[in-house]
Amino acid sequence: LNDSRKVEIYVEVQQKISSVASTEQIIQATEQCFENLDHKVTENCLEDFCTAIKKEGNFLKHVDNFKFLDSAGNEYTDVITNMSNIKMKFYVYRLYEDFPEDEMVQHEEEELSAATHWMLPSKGFENLWESLIYDSNIKEGLLNYTQSGLYFADCGVDDKLITWNRVVLLHGPPGTGKTSLCRALAHKLAIRLSDRFKESSLLEVNSHSLFSKWFSESGKLVMKMFQKVEGLASDPHHFVCLLIDEVESLTAARSSASAGTEPSDAIRVVNAVLTQLDRLKRYNNVLILTTSNVTGKIDCAFVDRADIRFFIGFPSAEAVYSILRTCILELCRARVMKMPQEILAFTPSGIHDMEEQDLVASQKLWEISQECAGMSGRALRKLPFLAHAQSIQSNQPTTLNKYFLALSNAVKIMQKEVSQLSQT
Repeated sequence: LNDSRKVEIYVEVQQKISSVASTEQIIQATEQCFENLDHKVTENCLEDFCTAIKKEGNFLKHVDNFKFLDSAGNEYTDVITNMSNIKMKFYVYRLYEDFPEDEMVQHEEEELSAATHWMLPSKGFENLWESLIYDSNIKEGLLNYTQSGLYFADCGVDDKLITWNRVVLLHGPPGTGKTSLCRALAHKLAIRLSDRFKESSLLEVNSHSLFSKWFSESGKLVMKMFQKVEGLASDPHHFVCLLIDEVESLTAARSSASAGTEPSDAIRVVNAVLTQLDRLKRYNNVLILTTSNVTGKIDCAFVDRADIRFFIGFPSAEAVYSILRTCILELCRARVMKMPQEILAFTPSGIHDMEEQDLVASQKLWEISQECAGMSGRALRKLPFLAHAQSIQSNQPTTLNKYFLALSNAVKIMQKEVSQLSQT
């Protein structure tokens, strides 16, 4: 990028828990390192910065990690040769290392776990956003959606004239990363909004705990759970993400209940959920994330309340290639495998017409990726482990060629197992 256009780069700086430096001091130190490179003519300024900053002992006393990201929150990979072309946005954050806690509600003489409460950003979700690979620009779309919601609220747009409910619905087949994307989004927003909110939380609803064996009690339990959310949201400096996984379990279509195929208590649950969602609209610091594997069973009134509805399907061969490439790079980093040849990142013009000898590894991975048609992201992430367990079984680093053979064999075994399961 040698022209005069400004390149926007998002710099996320993870501050050490033990650091006493202020956010402003961390940002100033980072900017100073960039300014020290301004006078140099280099092939890639970002690479030079990474090299230089690793020698800054005082800076590293306060920082565990830093990332250069694009607008979608993915690693920035383009070459930057002129530092004056860069416009940087800094986000300094610390990770919560504590385990999540249960949010309890009182029921009769016992307490039930209504939700799992994570303080954000959480060590358990670090790098999750970057690991999720999709064919569409869904990740950038989710970030833009949140930004627009906050902007409209800040501008005082009348939500009775222009409606946004702060409800997101991700739907598609199992294993495609819907729940992981919700968790990663909450984590990413906690970082991106750290200058706006002092605290951030993710409450993951335990839907099955909210159904009572006592007639009509489930609706009351749902209301008590939402009261927990309101309690957190009442602090305007606290950003709250509510995740309802498999939302159809709480919002089953009321037409089925009316027809007698669902218990009548299900109607009370749906009514309670819809009422509470409407109550949460008054809080500008709440985002509701929901997932579903079977959208046809969701009540239409809930679907209508979702501002955006993203379908997440099985990854294409291009996305499979990118997923498997990240797995192989991780195995090389962990010295499970040797990689004498570079495996190129996928580009629209890249993999299909490879013929050069030094691109054999990329070609082979592309062939394996095409064999993985119909596999979910969850299944793909298992393949590298299964390949080792099924075909290599060695405590010594293996070669890339041997690993490719094992990976191709693991694909065939998994596809055979899926076929057998579908016939039983």
